[in-house]
Amino acid sequence: MQQLEFQLNGEHVELNQLLKMVGLCDSGGAGKALVAEGVVSVDGQIELRKTAKIRAGSVVSLGDVSISVLAQ
Repeated sequence: MQQLEFQLNGEHVELNQLLKMVGLCDSGGAGKALVAEGVVSVDGQIELRKTAKIRAGSVVSLGDVSISVLAQ
């Protein structure tokens, strides 16, 4: 499994934007499509809200990629 870290600026980041910023998709729209397919999980639970607020301490997973969201 590939482990990525994302340094959070501010209080939260929207899920679709996080996927774009770490390079797992080309655009926020593509991120929304991935979330809608039900292939993205947050802290072990499938997340279907495309703009869910992801905060520091969360772990987002897509396939064999895991993203740890860290406070800056």
